[in-house]
Amino acid sequence: MAAPILRHLTTPFPSFIKLNKTPKIHSFFTLSTHPNSTKFSRGTSISVSAMASATKKVLVPIANGTEPIEAIVPIDILRRAGAEVTVASVENQLQIEVMYGIKIVADVLITDCVDSEFDLISLPGGVPGAANLGNCKILESIVKKQAENGKLYAAICAAPAVALGSWGLLKGLKATCYPSYMEELSSHAIAVESRVQKDAKVVTSRGPATSIEYAVALVEELYGKEKANEVSGPLVMCPNHSEEFAFAELNSVNWTLTSKPRILVPIANGSEEMEATIIIDVLRRANAQVVVASMEDKLEIVASRKVKLVADVLLDEAAKQSYDLIVLPGGLGGAETFAKSEKLVDMLKKQRESSKPYGAMCASPALVLEPHGLLKGKKATAFPALCNKLSDPSEAENRVVVDGNLVTSRGPGTTMEFALAIADKFIGHKETLELAKEMIF
Repeated sequence: MAAPILRHLTTPFPSFIKLNKTPKIHSFFTLSTHPNSTKFSRGTSISVSAMASATKKVLVPIANGTEPIEAIVPIDILRRAGAEVTVASVENQLQIEVMYGIKIVADVLITDCVDSEFDLISLPGGVPGAANLGNCKILESIVKKQAENGKLYAAICAAPAVALGSWGLLKGLKATCYPSYMEELSSHAIAVESRVQKDAKVVTSRGPATSIEYAVALVEELYGKEKANEVSGPLVMCPNHSEEFAFAELNSVNWTLTSKPRILVPIANGSEEMEATIIIDVLRRANAQVVVASMEDKLEIVASRKVKLVADVLLDEAAKQSYDLIVLPGGLGGAETFAKSEKLVDMLKKQRESSKPYGAMCASPALVLEPHGLLKGKKATAFPALCNKLSDPSEAENRVVVDGNLVTSRGPGTTMEFALAIADKFIGHKETLELAKEMIF
């Protein structure tokens, strides 16, 4: 069989290249970033304590209209590192509706944080979320105090410009932000196009698809390089944004769908919040009708890193409808719940029997699909430590595998590729490229 072909593209976002080979068809993403964007850029060096054993306290404020990936990814990754992360609502209630209809329940109100001290404050972006954070006088006071005390503060996407910049906290510093806010940022800071920018006690980043890099950079600033490496390993991150990475497609078929794809994403206590959120966010950006169904007896679930998410419906209600795709996030606890649910397994089996698409990632291919015969005759991948449970792991080294109507992927750091591969099957190549560009992928 001929070796897969790699092509270098000059677009500033990944491109899908489909090679219609038989029996195996490989589709490749190539990511070419801005010359200044292929690595972390540094301004003034930051003195970092390597005392990883000390508990670090982190504040992540959220608002109506916050970009969920930019909030949840840092929360998840910082908690993996051992940080005590407080999620604070700047609204009058704990439950927040962030962008794309995703609902998050905060731990406290911002008013509860006035007298607290933090080692790091990280502001997510989003429209109008970043502006809502920027307009919160209590939060402004807390972050200014953070700066005065010489402690770390950070922001991503629109927030560097409309919050930190407007508060005068980026003067003379190198910073980056979402491309459409760069002009505004340039009036407050030395604007650069890095994916992650560090200068003095400030870390900034560009958008949803840079959130994992941003979060790992925050871990490094709090705990040191060794801890950052320890945390980033299990994420299955893209190793280098200037190199090719691929999803493999075998037995290519067209995914039949309604005009607006209807997609079911079940979630349960212990589901991986990064994976669930990125899937929902990206597919709703792609104009899919995503139904988030709770496997528990109430809508609110507590994910693997204790992020509280609120589903749209309970599974019993969701099961009354049919779907163009059913897709399972990972997370050990969530996957175990999925596997025990007769109703969900029956839905998945009917999906397969009807030749409709279904998918899973991380722990779910090995712990849900495999035991119930849903990978029979299929190539798949899963979280690296669980690939030995796959009956056919021959394609398991791929970050995303599409085999006919089945799509699987490896872990949190491959979720964006997983969701974009699904979008490519539903909305097409050109539209998916635009979506990837929009997310700074």
